[in-house]
Amino acid sequence: MADTQKLSIKPGTGHFYWILFKSTFIISAFTVGGGMVIIPLLKAKFVDEYGWIDDKETLDIVAIAQSMPGVMAVNAAIMLGYRMSGFAGTMVTLLATIMPPLITMTIIAMFYDMFAHNQYIQMVLKGMQCGATAIIVNVVFNLVKKLIKKQLVLPILIFLGTMVAVLAFDVNLMYCVLADALLGLLLLQDAKYN
Repeated sequence: MADTQKLSIKPGTGHFYWILFKSTFIISAFTVGGGMVIIPLLKAKFVDEYGWIDDKETLDIVAIAQSMPGVMAVNAAIMLGYRMSGFAGTMVTLLATIMPPLITMTIIAMFYDMFAHNQYIQMVLKGMQCGATAIIVNVVFNLVKKLIKKQLVLPILIFLGTMVAVLAFDVNLMYCVLADALLGLLLLQDAKYN
């Protein structure tokens, strides 16, 4: 079970589950533009505000969620819920994560023709994509900055190698994820990489 000292809520109580549901629901509602957007939102809520998990756990959850089949936000929510409060936490975060897109998609499906041809809605969606891109760039910048500050050359080289492979040589991203996982397993066992 997670340490809830910062927010001082006891896991397993109704209030705890309500806070977990509400927070995950809001994060899911604003995870627009792809799964990577969830990283800063998870960090802001569960690391910075509540203190329930730390930076390393957040990155571990996201890395595992990204490497598993399915929607990254849902995978991350399942892992987070289990980490917070076992099976019950998993069910709370799963429900809270799937509700916003389910509600949104139901409304869009009901009014599809109106949404598909409305130039204002198209502009709103383009603006949201720009904002999501900025959030992802910010996450990458902060992660690289931490690696540089800690003078961790090997993770920086893996990061740069993956970028070059994907951008310059059009290597399939899944191959890069597998290669990076093997490199991490073989080369990043030292405690300084935690």
